[in-house]
Amino acid sequence: MSKILILTGPNLNLLGTREPEIYGTQTLKDIENMCLEEAKKNGQEIDFRQSNHEGYLVDWIQEGLNGFDGVVINAAAYTHTSVAIHDALKMLNVPIIEVHLSDPETREEFRHHSYITPVAHSVIKGRGAIGYVEALTLLHEIV
Repeated sequence: MSKILILTGPNLNLLGTREPEIYGTQTLKDIENMCLEEAKKNGQEIDFRQSNHEGYLVDWIQEGLNGFDGVVINAAAYTHTSVAIHDALKMLNVPIIEVHLSDPETREEFRHHSYITPVAHSVIKGRGAIGYVEALTLLHEIV
């Protein structure tokens, strides 16, 4: 059974009420439940975490150095600003799937650059909550 770390960044704890026209109406708990269901089908174990704090995300990524077979990450706003998250992910020797509910490239200019993409195996964007499920399926095929 492969173990997958799923990390979500700032403000994603407000999904369902935060700009539903952009991010949809599903809550983070709904997404976690979708992931749990998909992981069960794939024979995966997931560790689903959210934080508004960059340092926690870095700490959790470092935990991935010893014990995870893959990482799914939606770093949210930190995607566009965090060299620290980039550097932590770069140390991992497992596949990383970058996920975005919306497509950042169709939004404000400052969202067009990702510090995650250079270290990611794949990027899933603009697919809404189902993007997390697709990331787990992709990791199942890779791992």
